[in-house]
Amino acid sequence: MSVSLSRVSFEHHRVALGIGESSPRISWRFDGNATDWEQSAYDLEMYRSADTEPVLYSVNSTESLYVPWPAEPLKARERVQVRARAHGKSGQSSTPWSDWVAVETGLIDNNWGEAVPIAADRPFNASAPKEPIYFRKSFSFNSTIQSARLYITALGVYEAELNGEMVGDHVMAPGFQTYNNRHVYDTYDATNLLQSGDNAIGITVAEGWFSGRLWSFEGVRSRNFYGDTVGALSLLAVTFKDGSTAEIPTDVSWHASTGPIRDSQIYDGEKYDSRLEAQFDGWSSPGFDESERDWVSVKQLPPLRGELVSPDSPPVRRMEEVKPQSVFTSPSGETLIDFGQNLVGWLRLTVSGPEGHVIHLRHAEVLEDGELALRPLRTAEAYDTLTLHGNGLQTWEPRFTFHGFRYAQVRGWPEGVSIEDGITAVVTHTDMEETGWFECSNPLLNQFHSNVRWSMKGNFLSIPTDCPQRDERAGWTGDVHAFGPTSNFLYDTAGFYRSWHRDVEFEMRARDDDMIVPPIVPMLPPGGAPENGFGGGPTAIWGDVAVGNPYNIWQTFGDPGMLEEQFAQAQNWIDKGIRRAENGLWDRSTFQFGDWLDPVAPPDSPEQATTHPHLVSDTYLIGMTALLAEMADALGQRCLGQTYRQRRQEHIQAFYDAWIDEDGEMANRTQTAYTLGIFFDIFVEEFLDSAKSTLRELVAENDYAVGTGFAGTQHLGFALSRADGIEEFYRMLMRTEVPSWLYQVVMNGTTTWERWDSLLPNGDVNPGSMTSFNHYAFGSVANWIHQYVGGLSPAEPGWKTVFVTPVPGGGIDHAEATFVSPYGRVTSSWTVDGQGFHLKVSIPPNSRAIVSLPNGEEEEVGSGHHEYHVPA
Repeated sequence: MSVSLSRVSFEHHRVALGIGESSPRISWRFDGNATDWEQSAYDLEMYRSADTEPVLYSVNSTESLYVPWPAEPLKARERVQVRARAHGKSGQSSTPWSDWVAVETGLIDNNWGEAVPIAADRPFNASAPKEPIYFRKSFSFNSTIQSARLYITALGVYEAELNGEMVGDHVMAPGFQTYNNRHVYDTYDATNLLQSGDNAIGITVAEGWFSGRLWSFEGVRSRNFYGDTVGALSLLAVTFKDGSTAEIPTDVSWHASTGPIRDSQIYDGEKYDSRLEAQFDGWSSPGFDESERDWVSVKQLPPLRGELVSPDSPPVRRMEEVKPQSVFTSPSGETLIDFGQNLVGWLRLTVSGPEGHVIHLRHAEVLEDGELALRPLRTAEAYDTLTLHGNGLQTWEPRFTFHGFRYAQVRGWPEGVSIEDGITAVVTHTDMEETGWFECSNPLLNQFHSNVRWSMKGNFLSIPTDCPQRDERAGWTGDVHAFGPTSNFLYDTAGFYRSWHRDVEFEMRARDDDMIVPPIVPMLPPGGAPENGFGGGPTAIWGDVAVGNPYNIWQTFGDPGMLEEQFAQAQNWIDKGIRRAENGLWDRSTFQFGDWLDPVAPPDSPEQATTHPHLVSDTYLIGMTALLAEMADALGQRCLGQTYRQRRQEHIQAFYDAWIDEDGEMANRTQTAYTLGIFFDIFVEEFLDSAKSTLRELVAENDYAVGTGFAGTQHLGFALSRADGIEEFYRMLMRTEVPSWLYQVVMNGTTTWERWDSLLPNGDVNPGSMTSFNHYAFGSVANWIHQYVGGLSPAEPGWKTVFVTPVPGGGIDHAEATFVSPYGRVTSSWTVDGQGFHLKVSIPPNSRAIVSLPNGEEEEVGSGHHEYHVPA
């Protein structure tokens, strides 16, 4: 029986380089199969540059998450080595020391030295797409280099090079944020990229989200939301072995030019002319001759409007590659490639051909009548071009755009060159740690779960977006609210959401501190849309993300510090952001998305659901008020928690007056109405059994087809489970006719869709103006799958105690779920056969589980491996 520490981390950083916390909390996970192992104490050793030997800190504590930094706060740019070990309770072994792990602060003193933002001093048309700019500077050192760090951001998206080598592996950096509020900078270890003697640095910047074309509620002003130029800000800080230092800042001594990347836009794609590479050969290396091209001076820009901050979220990276599954000719004669997977990223080409020959690439998620279905992209061109240099084999890929696609159309591919070998799809998304897995004996359900994961990957690119392909790709808050629990299981989202919720907080204060959560974050245009109508005033579910998502983050990661950090936005939304009627419920004059995309809603009127939008909004208000009370209690504010519990009771009474008759019947007899009433515990005991029966009846009357939209779908399975309708929900889950979750699977979908019928049964694309084949919101049902089919859920915030409660059904005879909790790997694996029900459970050290079996038996166990059998 062994136990060890598998990871030591700081706050929620995957890599603790350039962090913004001077006293970062420390956590560690456990590995091993020790039975009933519990921590009683821990040791931390720290080695600072001034120390001759490590300093030991010993603490008697059972805590292994977010333990306080035990030493003096870190200074700016300070690097410390840390390792940990944990001691078991009496009679139990201690873990070995973990590996040494480095933590290093960034510019927490905001001292950028002489660095200033720069832009090319050249005329340009700010209202048109802006050419990417190449910035460069040569410099030299006479001393031997000990270490070097590059601190960098951009007014746009950037890549940096030192001495001809790429710095780091981030793409679309520094990502999308509310640049007027905060501007993220990245930190790179550049030690091995520099040399004594001559050096050079190059930075390429495209307009990206900062000044590029973006969708907005205004529908007119679609460019230059945060500025009208592209620019760079960087500081290369070098320490030499003799103890001296040097800094290379962005300043007016740099030079700038345009180059081979002629145009690069997020929606419309990238145009690259490799004939210009000859003039740029070695442009980021020492000795480059700038006379070969028109390099101009740079000008100093005003200080950035947003506060310069280090990142909370992992960066976006190239994550995997997908090869063509088939190449074929369309009815019109176009060459099409099917990659077999709807994905987000771009194409990498390895090709040769005549000088000046142009290859044209278009992207789409589906085919219609055998051709690329481009209508769902709306005005997004998703169009890349490569002009060949004619000097033999070359490899190229876009750098400052991304597309959502399964299919690509290729025009101009040179004859005699293998297209299958020459084209690869590069998948890109935020590099979060994968933490959750599920598989079962039903291949359709397995494929659906894969679809959910791929939709999350494609839409977690810097911010959580609604879709990755059309002229939108915005941070819709309602989608996040619906999908949050599922996302937290599949990936470690803590840093990602921490970053995004900083923007939520800012947007709530952007309009005179009205505390309205806008429907998209970052809001477009910045500062918000008109006060009245769609996109303006407060809306339930979408605005409720300020409560629901922090609550779900807390449940998964158990971080009291982040809960306290995000509690203010939750409280401000409930207390100030919601527009209320005299009865305390939602003002009926407010616009509400309601049960958005109810299956019976007209294609171009997704808000016309069968459930009244204010019935929906009022149920969510009751539910969010309950969550806020629980959060207040957890933060030790019990009087405040009691206040919100009392308000919830008052809201329920007002809800009965408005929406429930004297017989306990809701105003709308719909799946969504009864789902929300049951899930949010609105029905009093007198009417609860009748409400449960009604929900089961509604499902059966609808032939077990889904009858819910955004509001109801995420809670439908849980409400039916509480209503003794698990069997009914299994029938819904396994249904393959539209509307259902598996319909997209039998229609060959590989990501989850925006609409239940984004592709009609006859193969036509839904005629609605918004038809995405990569939307994660309806994938929220995976949360139920993880908890009921897989059997795993947190019994307390942070998974210190785990519920293992698999419920067989739906003809499934085997299922397994695994989750890497903050404590370590949790697994539930079960089978059903002629002998009965068999369950295997694995619980990590320093945590416990409550195991519930199908026959009603329950047992609480400690860490280790446990097996159970229920005879047939």
